[in-house]
Amino acid sequence: MQATDVSRITVLGAGSMGHGIAELAAMAGYDVTVRDIEDDLVQDGIDQIEWSLNKLEEKGNLDEAAADVLARVDGTTDLADAVADADFVIEAVPERMDLKKQTFGDVDEHAPEDAIIASNTSGLSITEMASVTDRPEQVVGTHFFNPPVKMDLVELVHGEATSDDTVETAEAVMEAFGKNPIHVKKDVHGFVVNNVMMPFLEESAWMLDADETTVEQADATMVYRRGYPMGPFELNDFGGLDICSHFLENSDREVPPPLAELVENEDLGKKTGQGFYDWEDGGPTYEPDDIGGFDWLRVEARMVNEAARLVGDDVATADAVDIGTRLGLRFPEGACRLGDQLGLDTVLEKLETLHEETGSERFEPHPYLVELVEEGATGEAAGRGFHDYTGDGPYQYINKTLTDRGVLEIEFDRPERLNAFSETMFDEVVTALDSVDVDDVTCVVFSGAGDAFSAGADITGFMSAPATEMMDPDAAVDAIDNFERPTLAAIDGFCLGAGLEISLACDMRIASEDSVIGAPEIDLGLIPGGGGTQRLTRIVGPARAKEMIFRGEHVPAERAADWGLLNRAVPSEEFDDVVGEFVDDLAEGPQTALKLAKRVIDDGQDASLETGLDLESQAFGLLTTTDDMVEGVTAFRDDREPEFER
Repeated sequence: MQATDVSRITVLGAGSMGHGIAELAAMAGYDVTVRDIEDDLVQDGIDQIEWSLNKLEEKGNLDEAAADVLARVDGTTDLADAVADADFVIEAVPERMDLKKQTFGDVDEHAPEDAIIASNTSGLSITEMASVTDRPEQVVGTHFFNPPVKMDLVELVHGEATSDDTVETAEAVMEAFGKNPIHVKKDVHGFVVNNVMMPFLEESAWMLDADETTVEQADATMVYRRGYPMGPFELNDFGGLDICSHFLENSDREVPPPLAELVENEDLGKKTGQGFYDWEDGGPTYEPDDIGGFDWLRVEARMVNEAARLVGDDVATADAVDIGTRLGLRFPEGACRLGDQLGLDTVLEKLETLHEETGSERFEPHPYLVELVEEGATGEAAGRGFHDYTGDGPYQYINKTLTDRGVLEIEFDRPERLNAFSETMFDEVVTALDSVDVDDVTCVVFSGAGDAFSAGADITGFMSAPATEMMDPDAAVDAIDNFERPTLAAIDGFCLGAGLEISLACDMRIASEDSVIGAPEIDLGLIPGGGGTQRLTRIVGPARAKEMIFRGEHVPAERAADWGLLNRAVPSEEFDDVVGEFVDDLAEGPQTALKLAKRVIDDGQDASLETGLDLESQAFGLLTTTDDMVEGVTAFRDDREPEFER
């Protein structure tokens, strides 16, 4: 079956995952049937879909009326009827292999011969499920993350018999859902994301068992020093301690005693009120002052080693591992990129030392990690590790495109954190600008993926760092400010903090009317960096700059335009067209004149009026000798549009 043949999708299971997947399918334009074992369960699932669609519509995040999307959804308790006309079936029944296999056998009996059957399992064997069908080549894993409507990642798991056509169709359907699928090319237990996450959870518990840390020390260090969204004990409680325990048992690994004891007492974390934290009394209690006494490198070395296993055993590519780690876990760096930053030789040395000291196979380095280090591919500093750093990129947090017209498009691509800037992300902006041949560029357009241009700097992991180690946007801001071609910030969504500072370095700023602009650093006990206090003042004047900075206020785009902070604030439906009009003028305009105009305007601001006029006169005189001037005058005389050469 080809992707274009898919029109009806059936979701088996109306629980939180099932109704979320069904909602995605309906939003993507598919007809959807939701099936569960009781009418009340089916109706509850459809009611949840309706509630969610209405919320999305209220926020302007739905492309059509909620009622029209919901009209594509129906429900039933009859499995045979549910799958009779289905092109693509996704099971989201409880995570038990016996129940999964029974479901797959029933679907195989009643679904059309060419229908694809997918499982939303988070780690069970796709190959084993496929074994009870007469169509194993049409069985695939589609592991969504909770909640499906908000989480961008899907693990696309290949069973041993899954055909290439099935994988291609499933990938196209997941992309139609608006998801980012990563390929899990071998059907290993836990797939990619859970295998990278497990050392984060497990090793911390082993260290607790050996009195080498406290719960608060571990969580504070990983959140406030290393920048993770949750500490290992908080995350374990949040996900359910029984889930972690079962994963380890099913992987034939010993469960750390502190974890095993809590599970035995049925203290399973947030869902039962008790776990590593007392959730009935407010949950996590760690603070930045708790940092210390926790060996974070021990945890991260194991995560990198797991990434080496996945890549070395051809389960997934390094890019897939990194995307999975970021989008599925919201970790600050992909696991492979983390290893390259730490230095794979440093990681290997840590593992070898721990392996020698403990004898535990948890620390046994994977041969692929050893191979990389022996080849000198130790990471970013060496120019090569999991990734190759000798060329232009690789980029983890930006997308860089140079069009045929010389438009350099740089999209900030960290939507899971509203494109908040990390040190790596700032560095990537500098690299993207430095690595391009300016003569090939007509203009640069900066934009953001998802719901934000950029919501600021991701400073969580630097709360305890010395001032000299705080994230510094100056290099990125200077690279934009000093770039010789016109630069444009296309702002759609949040533009706050470091995002504002990046936009202020651009020559022009266009925003959708739904966007908000702000300098909220004062609420963190900080002031804007990256020239934010100075450029903002020069654009809007000291009174309004002080208002924005002192109050930390989020300014609506229309007011920001009235203040002169934006060139335009336009309705969302007109945003792309207006940006396109600006880009057309920049890309098709006289390049030498644009370059000199930018230089004269920028340099003149820091000079006396007399000096500025001299700069203008010199530039004007130079331009009178160019072919562009001749073409411009000739086109004016002939009453036609000029055709300037690049």
